Amino acid sequence: MAGDRSAPPDHHTSRRYEVRHRTTYTYEEYVTDSFARGLLSPRETPFQRVVEHTLTITPEPHVLSEHVDQFGNHSHYFQVRTPHTTLEVTKRSLVDIRWPAADLDALNAHTLGAAAATIAEHGPGIDLAEAAQYLLPSPLVTLDGQVAEYAREILGPDRPFGEALVHLYERIYRDFRYAKGTTSVRTTLPELLAQREGVCQDFAHLAAGCLRAVGIPARYVSGYIETTPPPGQVKLEGSDASHAWVSAMAPDGTWVDLDPTNDHFADSRYIVTGWGRDFRDVSPLRGVIFTEGSGSTLDVGVDVIRHPTPSPS
Repeated sequence: MAGDRSAPPDHHTSRRYEVRHRTTYTYEEYVTDSFARGLLSPRETPFQRVVEHTLTITPEPHVLSEHVDQFGNHSHYFQVRTPHTTLEVTKRSLVDIRWPAADLDALNAHTLGAAAATIAEHGPGIDLAEAAQYLLPSPLVTLDGQVAEYAREILGPDRPFGEALVHLYERIYRDFRYAKGTTSVRTTLPELLAQREGVCQDFAHLAAGCLRAVGIPARYVSGYIETTPPPGQVKLEGSDASHAWVSAMAPDGTWVDLDPTNDHFADSRYIVTGWGRDFRDVSPLRGVIFTEGSGSTLDVGVDVIRHPTPSPS
């Protein structure tokens, strides 16, 4: 979802959002059993507080459980054993958001090479297990020669760390065209580098690969972003979508979120569902069904609504 790259001061003020996300599967024949897992509720972060959250599954599941996964996300599992031709999963969340502006002066106190060395040496504030988890390659973020070569073009070791992050999201935004339907959840980074077009999840994967290739742990973040309709047009119900971006570990162990799809750092328009090594760790919903039919349709409706009542500061 392309957008402007500016982040005016008001994008870092407190705000409250309601997020509605409806996923509807329609099958040509009865499904006798459905088993699914997904991230169906947002997580708490230093910049995000979950005020309310509800989850509705129709038909009513026979089994519904929740646990916190290895990345700290809320993972749900459910089973529906009632024969059905439609499965609908609806989640509604109310969240308070306040992201601070990225402190470029503090980030630029380190070069990219020095930041990588501090992380590798497990300096103050660095969690060894966390750094390793987001530094290694993952199924959708490979660190082969093409990715490493692209990373070296952008992320020189002598470049100030904050400046390097800015250059990374600017370069991906410039080099790749946003084009729906040109990639899938199985698209590899070499394929993306060859075709030079994709969507937010592809650009987040590439940014993560570039950072990991130069020694900076990077995690894939899944969530939502507030969007606005073109001037003079009304925002349609269900017209929003899920979004993805990347978060880089700073040399003090904190995280800096950047969005190569929209060409800026994350701000208070961003709502986090979860994070992991790549999309496979934070898939919204996936599962297995038992049916005699072979066809199905998927319909997704997302609304990100800013509430008129401001959240507490």
